[in-house]
Amino acid sequence: MDFGVFYRSGYQFIAGHCQPTIASCRLWQCSTFHTHSVISINKEYPRDGIKTVMADHHQTLPPLEWIRVFEAAGRLGNFTAAANELGLTQAAVSQRIKNLELQLGAQLFNRQARGVILSIQGESWLPHVQSALNQLLHSTANLFELPRRKITVAASSSVIELWIVPRLRNIAQQLPHVQLSFETIQHLPDYERSEADFEIRFGDGNWPGREAQRLYAEELAPVASPALVQENGNWETLPRIATSGPRDGWRDWSIATGADIQPAPSLRFDTFVQALRAAEAGAGVLLGSLPLCDSAIQSGYLICLADRALRMEAGYWITWPRNRPTFAERGILIDILRAPAAEQNA
Repeated sequence: MDFGVFYRSGYQFIAGHCQPTIASCRLWQCSTFHTHSVISINKEYPRDGIKTVMADHHQTLPPLEWIRVFEAAGRLGNFTAAANELGLTQAAVSQRIKNLELQLGAQLFNRQARGVILSIQGESWLPHVQSALNQLLHSTANLFELPRRKITVAASSSVIELWIVPRLRNIAQQLPHVQLSFETIQHLPDYERSEADFEIRFGDGNWPGREAQRLYAEELAPVASPALVQENGNWETLPRIATSGPRDGWRDWSIATGADIQPAPSLRFDTFVQALRAAEAGAGVLLGSLPLCDSAIQSGYLICLADRALRMEAGYWITWPRNRPTFAERGILIDILRAPAAEQNA
């Protein structure tokens, strides 16, 4: 609406509704302060002398905090999950939702024995709220965000050493003003305590309150030192090396390929990079992550022993909090980290 002089003939605006009338309408005053917008409409005397009617239409926008709580609860479908994401108690989330419903005069959630679900009105309003919050977030970042001087990345030691380190030169060339800081994640609960700008996580790409892009597709295949294979011939008789963690293991490999299930591996490490170094040293055959083994294979320290790979549904993702403002360096860094090794320093 143009808040200059507003003129329409043939309509009368009363309490937010538009009804036909022969009165002429002119916007007489519009004053905005804080979250209140007051519009006074003066129906002037037309030529036939119909009486003037004055109507004030008050629109009060609910507090932004209540709206943010509604968005989180509606997106997650759970007050407790929303409380965890926003750093509030479940009772505080419930109270803010109740206050919001009272102010709007509408029920946004249907309370059930096992939780809550969005009402029809809540489900209809949620996408509009999300769009408005995203526009506010991005416009704030575009107008006021200064270039980032420091970016923190949290990841496992194996991903940092085998995936990120080979890309540091390219990062430095494209983001020379940025200081990169790394946090090593040892166990899954460490992610909950991290305040990093980016976290590299293993999974299906879905984490509450986080955006994610796949870093690489996880493919597994047996790898070993060329000297070890040359000395023994049949690699299937060699000692097996395994890694603790979420990746598929030797049993999954045997089932997928139809091979005989072998005894338990002779060596087991709690990080992939340790297992990789053992394989390079000739200690046995590793069911290796081909993306993380790429440099060792290209350098001749390892050879791949199968003409097929076991591809996992889950994989490594670069993730970041959904509720943090964007910054220009984010897209550049993500593009570099997701690029194949062959594109680095090209």
